[in-house]
Amino acid sequence: MKLNKIYDLLDELSPFELQEKWDNSGLMVGDSSQDIDKIVLSIDIDEALIESLDKGTLLITHHPIIFGGLKEIDFAKYPANLVQKMIKKDIANISMHTNFDKTHLNDFVVSEILGYDIVEKDGFVAYMDVNESFDIFVSKVTKAFNLKQTKVVKCSDMLGRVALTTGSGCSLIDTIKADCFLTGDIKYHDAMQAKSLNLSLIDIGHYESEYFFAQILHNHLKNLGLEVIISSSENPFTYI
Repeated sequence: MKLNKIYDLLDELSPFELQEKWDNSGLMVGDSSQDIDKIVLSIDIDEALIESLDKGTLLITHHPIIFGGLKEIDFAKYPANLVQKMIKKDIANISMHTNFDKTHLNDFVVSEILGYDIVEKDGFVAYMDVNESFDIFVSKVTKAFNLKQTKVVKCSDMLGRVALTTGSGCSLIDTIKADCFLTGDIKYHDAMQAKSLNLSLIDIGHYESEYFFAQILHNHLKNLGLEVIISSSENPFTYI
């Protein structure tokens, strides 16, 4: 199947026009007329993954390998060092980032991973009503995301409405209309801001909350007649 045909199918599934203005989803590397017979799904790209791929593979990732504007292509520096290896192996790459968050990832995490009904959607943010104690809910979240440690800001003992944004969503704190907000990459000043707003926080991890990207997309692509493989993406962090 031609790469541009696969791109069109992905665009129909999760329109690239829905991505945020600061994002860079879409075709990162490749020739739209390239023939593809194998697809690999991954959150990110690293050297080990590239080395494991067959020549001519299409790699569909959540995070764009080219995010900001490139001012130089220095093959000794990231990300040009990885792009060079991809070009040498004729590996194409399409990124589905904030568009996929909005159309699929946040919904899947709320309904399939946490097991709650979505009661409201607002762009990146999915809302659920949990109506249970903070401590019990934290225990459920820790287990659902297989967290090694759970960082929280506790502002109330009971939770009614809870908001969720996978990845890194603390820039949205001012807009959240809930008792608690689940997201990743929570920093010190995010915690201070949330506390002043009486908004509890639970850090669900960036990698941990987006881990399900490949699983979701695989379910949509498995009937294309192509080989579709989920890569064993690894969290760059270890906990000691």
